[in-house]
Amino acid sequence: YIIFKRDSMDMGAVGGIRRVKNVISVARHVLEHSEHSFLVGNLASDFAYKFDFPDESLETNFSINLWKEWKTNKCQPNYWKNVNPDPKSHCGPYTLENALLTNDVGINARTKFNLKNHDTIGMIVISETGHIVAGTSTNGAKFKIPGRVGDSPIPGAGAYADNRFGAAAATGDGDLMMRFLPSFLAVEQLRLGVSPEKAAKIALSRIAEKYPSFFGGIIVTDNKGNIGVSCNGMERFPFSVANDDYPQSIVKYVTCSNPK
Repeated sequence: YIIFKRDSMDMGAVGGIRRVKNVISVARHVLEHSEHSFLVGNLASDFAYKFDFPDESLETNFSINLWKEWKTNKCQPNYWKNVNPDPKSHCGPYTLENALLTNDVGINARTKFNLKNHDTIGMIVISETGHIVAGTSTNGAKFKIPGRVGDSPIPGAGAYADNRFGAAAATGDGDLMMRFLPSFLAVEQLRLGVSPEKAAKIALSRIAEKYPSFFGGIIVTDNKGNIGVSCNGMERFPFSVANDDYPQSIVKYVTCSNPK
């Protein structure tokens, strides 16, 4: 969960935070009421409680039933590897497996990420005076290993903004995307004079070079409000636009590369 204010080079982010529902607002409090950039874990929750954010369970009947079905299905899918017993058919507990590390790149990215297994909300806002803010908020992947932090709060991965050029927000397989900082790369392309559409394609193509089937999308906006969108590993990618042309907002779609 991250918020950028690029006129002042400020940001606020939290990750691995529990028992707090309105986490994007906690990130804003980090931005506005601390000199830090990123708080994590239970201590990020403690920070939130200081500002009267309620300590509350985030469990619902829906999420509890999902977990029960997952356990019944031998904990599939999960994100363990190189452990015993085989994590593709067992829940664990796991022990280390003697695995030879190599420099090989996995050509096929994990298939656990799809339209039903991520819920990132990314937003870019341009004020009437040209002030640009970008932010993301997410609950992360289902059934992730406890302690996992995705791309959303990582500066330049989930979101990035620069008043002089524009902003970007990304979503998808965060464990892959954070390794390439696609939002930062897209804004840097804007700095070089590239259009938002081309900047979006360049940012995702860097990932697709290594992981052709990865699942992700990015939206890029220049400081004039022109929009570019690119995606990979799905049929099409939805995004919402609200501006003078669409004052009530509209949902648009773009066709993706390497659809599954």
